[in-house]
This record gives sequence, structure tokens and C-alpha cells, in this order.
Amino acid sequence: MKIAILNGSPRKENTTAMAEAFREGAESAGHEVTVYHVGQMKISGCLGCEYCHTKGEGSCVQKDDLEKILPAYKEADMIVFASPIYYFSMTTQMEAAIQRVYCIGKPLKAKKAALLLSSGSDGVYGAATIQFKAYMSYAGIEAAGVITAHGEENKSEAKLKEVKEFAKSL
Repeated sequence: MKIAILNGSPRKENTTAMAEAFREGAESAGHEVTVYHVGQMKISGCLGCEYCHTKGEGSCVQKDDLEKILPAYKEADMIVFASPIYYFSMTTQMEAAIQRVYCIGKPLKAKKAALLLSSGSDGVYGAATIQFKAYMSYAGIEAAGVITAHGEENKSEAKLKEVKEFAKSL
């Protein structure tokens, strides 16, 4: 299976460790994995201009780092969204990367998706989880799982093992 991990962390932090653990687990099970460091890219939000649907034939009028991750939305069998939670939502960079897939409608080949979230506090994942599940339902993609980590769990051996085992099981 071809897996794309979109890491929304703007700096190397807890979500990066979770994304790396997922990559290791998936590769050990024979999957091909590409990690995109979305949090370090320049991706603007959707303008709602409809260029992609009227003149652009699926390409966005904005020319930025979305072009680096668009192949993931077109070719991956599974997409993993990994993001720290900043004030109850995923990072701005991740939000933009999700919104801008509008230019092609939805991920073209993906049959599964997963969500990895980290934060300093427990109980802050509701909005991101609801958004993820609603988006997957709309796109017709199986929401294969959500793994969260907070506080001391972040980067703990137990949590990283959980993420690896989840990736191996796919």
C-alpha cells in the first residue's frame, strides 16, 4: 500500500515523533511511505475563486507548496494526517493543506485515512476528530483510526509503540 503522511507540525515536536513511528511501523509491514512536512511548507488557504473548477482543470490558481503534496492526494492508497493541537484545532498549515484538496475534489485513490494528534493537554481533540471523520465520510474514505497523545504520553515508548503497531496492522 502507498501511504502519505502529512505532518502538520511547524517544528520538530511530538507529532513528528508519532509520524516517524507510524512510518517505521508501516514500512516494516511492507508499505511504501512518504512523509510530507506540511507544517514547514508555505500553503495558503483556499480562495474559493473556483479557478480550479472553471479554467484550471483541477489545478489551483495559487502556486505554492501545495504542488509538492498534491501527488499524495492523487496517488496514495492511505493518507495519515498528523498534527499538534494548537488551541483546539490542527495547525494552520494542516488546515490549508486539507482545504486546498478542493481543487481535485477529494483524494483520488485513498481508501483509508488515519489521524495522529498531540497536545499538552487532554480533552482538546474533539473539533479536530469531528472534522477528520466528517471529511473522510464526505470523501468516501474509511477513517481507520485516531491516536492521540498529551502531556507525558508524548514521545513515550508506550505511545510510540502503539502508533507503530497500529501502522503494522493496516
